[in-house]
Amino acid sequence: MNYIFIDPLAVMLIGLSMGTAIGAFYFFFAARKEFDQIKALVVPAIGVGLFDFISGFYMSFFWPMNAPYAYSYNMLFGDPLLMFGLLLLIAAFMGYREQENVKPGIFPLMLSVLGIYVLDGGYSIWSLNLEPKFDNFVMAMGLFIFDGVGALLGPILYLRPDTEAKKMIYYLEWIILGIGTVFALVLGYLALNSHLASPP
Repeated sequence: MNYIFIDPLAVMLIGLSMGTAIGAFYFFFAARKEFDQIKALVVPAIGVGLFDFISGFYMSFFWPMNAPYAYSYNMLFGDPLLMFGLLLLIAAFMGYREQENVKPGIFPLMLSVLGIYVLDGGYSIWSLNLEPKFDNFVMAMGLFIFDGVGALLGPILYLRPDTEAKKMIYYLEWIILGIGTVFALVLGYLALNSHLASPP
């Protein structure tokens, strides 16, 4: 029986953008102490986190090695999306009961570990020419740099936004993740168009 290759990268990128948008608005609402808005992020975080985890798991473990770019896309996109979905689910359950006094524990350090992985992926895109210079190179680098830096800055969760300086740090994280969200959206829409024009 022949295996039919299915490439869900376009919708995976849209799922990623939804997840980073949720993360971005957490910092925005936390800086403003709008805890009712943070609570409203919990259910979307569970849904999007579950989708990201499942789709990342599919790519990481079931993407056939003879598929186009599979030698790199498994690790480049699938692995970090799997871990991001898992961390988004963890964050949603952590904040489900108590938005004001969540104890972050080692969660921010887990975000930093993911951030290092994503930034390493961005370096690999550049050094190994995984995205040809005229084939979404800038968009892919933007995605990996901003999402990687956003995750790397996860330990700012240890700071309570109770001063103007700390609030500005939270707003900066909101901007960084927001830019990463835009890159993911644009890449997802570009992937949709190219896949419709020439199905893999």
